Amino acid sequence: MQAEHVAPGEITTRLVCRPDHQQHDGFIHAGVLGTMADHSAGAAAATLLSPGQMVLTAEYKLNLLRPAQGERMVCEARVLKPGRTLTVVESEVWAESDGVPRKLVAKATVTLAVITRPA
Repeated sequence: MQAEHVAPGEITTRLVCRPDHQQHDGFIHAGVLGTMADHSAGAAAATLLSPGQMVLTAEYKLNLLRPAQGERMVCEARVLKPGRTLTVVESEVWAESDGVPRKLVAKATVTLAVITRPA
């Protein structure tokens, strides 16, 4: 995964799809989509942290909206509610291929615990 855009409270990441990202029917595996949504959410939340803080996923819910196929998966994550102890982030994963309109394939709501980095 490569970060394409980073701003306070948001990030866009891109993954170039390979055969090993696919499940048995040729679609991008749900585990890849979930990992992308979770990891991007954590990165978006991390843009709002103070020095010495970090985030850990406490919970996430992933809705798989359609089979994911394309040349690339793009995840757009944005903080919905920053907090001192919990931060809530929304991630959208889009399938892209050249010459084809992109399609929303998954949406996640991610709750992250804000903790002090261990010494």
